[in-house]
Amino acid sequence: MAWIYLITAGIFEVLLVTFMKLSEGYKKVLPTVLAFLSGGASFYLLSLALLSIPISTGYSVWTGIGSAGAVIAGMVFFNESRDIKKILFISCIVISVIGLKAFS
Repeated sequence: MAWIYLITAGIFEVLLVTFMKLSEGYKKVLPTVLAFLSGGASFYLLSLALLSIPISTGYSVWTGIGSAGAVIAGMVFFNESRDIKKILFISCIVISVIGLKAFS
């Protein structure tokens, strides 16, 4: 169950940064509220996951999901560049997260 919490926390982390972008500096109310709710859910689920998963693995996986997810969200929803180098390095993060899961 801890890994489900951790993956879900990572998804909420992606939602957090997406809503932060949509809030335009916290000037729009709905995206601002959704950013704070997503952030709270992310931290809460991370705390539950860290009850069973070592902090080194849990935090690394959480930030990896958040980082890779934010880049993908930027490419899909905000028309950010899809440069091959960016995709290569995000792939490295994903491979690292998979490796941490496989060896922990």
